[in-house]
Amino acid sequence: MIRLLVFLAVVFALGLGFAWLADRPGDMLVTFNGYQYQVTLMVAAVAIVAVVAAVMIVWWLIKSLWNSPYTISRYFRVRRRDRGYQALSTGMIAAGAGDGALARKKTKEAAKLINSDQEPLINLLDAQASLLEGDHEGAREKFERMLDDPEMRLLGLRGLYLEAERLGDRNAARHYAGRAAAVAPQLAWAAESTLEELTERGDWDGALKLVEAQKSTRQIERDAANRRRAVLLTAKAQALVDSDPNAARTAALEANKLAPEFAPAAVIAADLVIRQNDVRKGSKILEAAWKAEPHPDIAELYTHARPGDAVLDRLNRAKKLQELKRNHPESAMTVARAALDAQDFATARREAEAAIRMDRREGAYLLLADIEEAETGDQGKVRQLLSKAVRAPRDPAWVADGVITERWAPVSPVTGKLDAFTWRAPMERLGQLIYSETDLPVPAIAAAPAADGKAIDIVPDAPAQKPAPANGGEKDMAAADAAGEAESVRQGSELPPLPDDPGVAPEEEAEKSPRRFRLF
Repeated sequence: MIRLLVFLAVVFALGLGFAWLADRPGDMLVTFNGYQYQVTLMVAAVAIVAVVAAVMIVWWLIKSLWNSPYTISRYFRVRRRDRGYQALSTGMIAAGAGDGALARKKTKEAAKLINSDQEPLINLLDAQASLLEGDHEGAREKFERMLDDPEMRLLGLRGLYLEAERLGDRNAARHYAGRAAAVAPQLAWAAESTLEELTERGDWDGALKLVEAQKSTRQIERDAANRRRAVLLTAKAQALVDSDPNAARTAALEANKLAPEFAPAAVIAADLVIRQNDVRKGSKILEAAWKAEPHPDIAELYTHARPGDAVLDRLNRAKKLQELKRNHPESAMTVARAALDAQDFATARREAEAAIRMDRREGAYLLLADIEEAETGDQGKVRQLLSKAVRAPRDPAWVADGVITERWAPVSPVTGKLDAFTWRAPMERLGQLIYSETDLPVPAIAAAPAADGKAIDIVPDAPAQKPAPANGGEKDMAAADAAGEAESVRQGSELPPLPDDPGVAPEEEAEKSPRRFRLF
């Protein structure tokens, strides 16, 4: 565009010059070698311009002829390079599609047309083709050669990391990830693997530095970084609670500040503060965490914050927690436990039943069974509540990758992932749950002792061959069927108790009617 404007400006200037000369006629006299040449001023100007143009054209022709070998070679070189990049592009697409044969063919073609030193992607395509062909050893050698090239070093570390992961060598994989994270902490795969290694070794300070580097490079969001720091600081406080209580207290308080709703951080921070006789501050920490999400560990530490308190004082503290989070099953369970310890059975029963109405789960039925046994001692009702507890959903626990534990841990014991444990109800028990008496299966009995002490084998009843009624005796057949059903019910009532059934007294068994089969 600039050249076009310059050309137009030159043409415009020449036009103005010739117009100016046309308005001012004159002659031009030139004496050369004894001769005089007289021409008009306009002719002289045109001749000068023509000579200059001719000189420029001749110079361009001479320069073009002089540079023609280089121009021709550059043309073929550019054409060769374009063909090489086309082959490289086709090979990368083939590698991504899983076509190993085409990827290898295009690799060779690109290597012939383009120097691998000028285009490092040829090395990547070569390694990818080896992986598609199943030559993992050759691929690893090519990735290792990439480590010598600063431009390809991270790519080589990535390839070696994936190969180590494929072989299940976690140590080698973490080694390569650590080298990559040291050079480029913004790489997610390297940072995550290195973070798992640091947490597995218990190097909480190193893990905190890595998380801070991830945050500074904006690899993770601010909220996610604060959550990770809270988890790491909580783990650090747990590790230092016995050796360095002051450092543990500082780490726990910082973790609680970053994530006030995180129950493990609140519990350990409050516990360390309470150990230093600051019950008021510890109670405030627990109350703030309880408002965010009630947790049984928070309730246990809050109600027993002062060891010298009486049971009624602990009950009052439990009621205070309930005031902070009403209509929550954990609040009702906390008051019910404290009331049971205080022998206030009416309050304990009321709160336990309220917890069941809000969230029917195993722990509530077990607590209600404890209340029933402590208040009345009625074993029948206790067994009934225990049977309901068996059928009820399980209580929440710390769950991560199929592992269920009552205590929180910073990393998963299976995958090593940070902050993998979540507080939730585990998966339901396998198999069909029985909710009614009609669904109870009758267990098969292998053998039963006879009256004379000999074993009698009991086999499943075979369909008996009923004689055909002579006179259409449908009433006789109905009576026989009723008698058979009564006999089977009578046999079912005589089955031995289940292994986990404590049984009943003989006098109580005599009072029961054998008309129906019962589990208890």
